[in-house]
Amino acid sequence: MLRHRESLRFANLSLGYFHPMDLTLRFKPCTSTTRNYGVVADTAVQYGYIFLDISLAKLPRPLYSSQYFELRGIMQNRRRWMKLATAAIAALWLGAAALPAPAAAAEKLTVFAAASLKNALDAANAAWAKESGKEAVASYAASGALAKQIENAAPADIFISADLDWMDYVADKNLIKADTRSNLLGNKIVLVAEKAKAKPVEIKQGFDLAGLLGDGKLAMGEPKSVPAGKYGMAALEKLGVWKSVETKVAGAESVRAALALVSRGEAPYGIVYQTDAAADKGVAIVGTFPAEFHPPIIYPIAILAESKNPDASAYLDFLKSDKAAAFFTAQGFTILK
Repeated sequence: MLRHRESLRFANLSLGYFHPMDLTLRFKPCTSTTRNYGVVADTAVQYGYIFLDISLAKLPRPLYSSQYFELRGIMQNRRRWMKLATAAIAALWLGAAALPAPAAAAEKLTVFAAASLKNALDAANAAWAKESGKEAVASYAASGALAKQIENAAPADIFISADLDWMDYVADKNLIKADTRSNLLGNKIVLVAEKAKAKPVEIKQGFDLAGLLGDGKLAMGEPKSVPAGKYGMAALEKLGVWKSVETKVAGAESVRAALALVSRGEAPYGIVYQTDAAADKGVAIVGTFPAEFHPPIIYPIAILAESKNPDASAYLDFLKSDKAAAFFTAQGFTILK
């Protein structure tokens, strides 16, 4: 009998956005009110392993990821459910056997990074590859989702969080090499609107954000878990306007998802990082939140405790170098020394 989160070594796959592909087989409750179950294959971060979450007593909620697809099956009883699980696992093993593993897969550095870092880190990783001849593969998501994946033993070498809380979370569980931890970057949070409709907003004590929203939503990262959402909520509370807009918040699984809601015109305003606003031509910054109204925005970095990659330290040094700093400042980040 397979137990909750029992792991099996699996062939390295090379498909789609992630290379090599990280494959997870998960089971979760369907949205239906009946007692059916669905199967989720999540391609987020778990390189080289299948994690089998099979528990009839308490099925786990899958972590949010913009890179997942879902195969939903209807199971009326335990026997049919287990048959589907067995068939799915067998299909994955057979498929993997037909695919050659990338020759250099073991040498690649796996980086778990906050979604807001994508543009800058992609550029830095390209420079690292050119300089060192080594490849760093980044998986981007909300910091909390990545921290949970690390807690669930997803193999990775480096973690870059968008706040101190989630780095503290993995540090408290001894999941990082403490002596490698440092604060890498700083950022700002801003109010954005769809570019075609953008007008300047004076962000000050008691400003009428609820009136600006009207019947619309305020897009932001989930305030209880996503760092950008937590910073945004803290600022609005200190400005005395949180209670007036709390019910209008559209909490997204990452800051990039919140940004997309505004860019597509699905929300009139959003709170995102300055760096994200600069990366999307569909939005414009209409106001900047003063730094004194929220905790300092800090991106800590560390090598993970289970990393065996010999290039991890060199990569960490590269991201702290002047060469990498140029890529971060170009996107609006500040360098913390």
